[in-house]
Amino acid sequence: MLEGQVAVLSSGYLSTKESLDVLDGLKNSPLFREDQYSYILYPNKELPKFVHKNTIAAPDVTSSELLSQLIADGNTQLINQDGNGHYHFNGSFNNADSVKVALSSLSQLYAPLVEKDSKKVLAIFESVFDHKSFTGRSGTFFGYEGLGSIYWHMVSKLLLAVYEVTQKALSESEDKKHIGRLYDHYFEINAGIGVHKSPELYGAFPTDAYSHTPGGKGAQQPGMTGQVKEDVLSRFGELGVKVRNGAVEFNPEILREDEFLTTKEVFNYINLAKEKCRVDLEVGSLGFTYCQVPVIYQKATQAAIKVFLTDGSVSSFQGKSLDVQTSQMLFNRGGEIEKLVISVVKA
Repeated sequence: MLEGQVAVLSSGYLSTKESLDVLDGLKNSPLFREDQYSYILYPNKELPKFVHKNTIAAPDVTSSELLSQLIADGNTQLINQDGNGHYHFNGSFNNADSVKVALSSLSQLYAPLVEKDSKKVLAIFESVFDHKSFTGRSGTFFGYEGLGSIYWHMVSKLLLAVYEVTQKALSESEDKKHIGRLYDHYFEINAGIGVHKSPELYGAFPTDAYSHTPGGKGAQQPGMTGQVKEDVLSRFGELGVKVRNGAVEFNPEILREDEFLTTKEVFNYINLAKEKCRVDLEVGSLGFTYCQVPVIYQKATQAAIKVFLTDGSVSSFQGKSLDVQTSQMLFNRGGEIEKLVISVVKA
């Protein structure tokens, strides 16, 4: 189940190499659904047809004197044989308690055989229905959270888990080849999420929220679920926005080069006063908002931050972090900061 892989990746217990082994295995497993380039919740499987259910193997019947005798006598309280010679438990049974009631209601004629074979009959019943292994929708039907279904919230959880593993590898200065492979997994998973797809492939408008994509279908079951939470966290992770000891840091280590503009553009946003605003973005930059304050990334050879205040003053910081005081101004959303311009160094 995809929940298991996400849990172990997020646990922090695995090394970078072990995390890559999990991700490589996941990509090559039955959980990978090629048509959507994403991951289903549970490995798919062929379910038995209705006519094949509640069928007792002939050797099990002949191994029980009681069952054999009931068949010979034409007694259908417990078991019957159909026109094709196949054996079935009484169709009115709900569970093992139903079997026990039927056993106790057999006539005294069968009492010695009931005493001898009751445990065996109950074991055969369990082997046919396997109630102890019941896994709910995950193993018994298709659609939504069933077999063959993508649950987009869990895919977003996987994306966030891979980001966490990648960030850990970067902070520990792991082998660059391993980090590169983690990048590949992260952006492949990201590309498989619906918002990056065409309506034809996704099965709906990609910016509409759908919680599931069942096997053989497009997106189904409208609903935001919790997916947005993980997607926002992952996106700010790509943008390298972190808070350490009360100070905001901008360190976009995994941000892709192709996100920086190749032509001039206008960045439109809503400010803290709920006014429509715009910022002209130059080639080699990108823009987003943090606490509703525009943040402009510009490629540079040295990391630095300029804070433009609404009173017309500008303060500067060398490196990738603001100080605590300026960070607090951001968090408080007091409107003192007009914009941040971040010089980022991209290898």
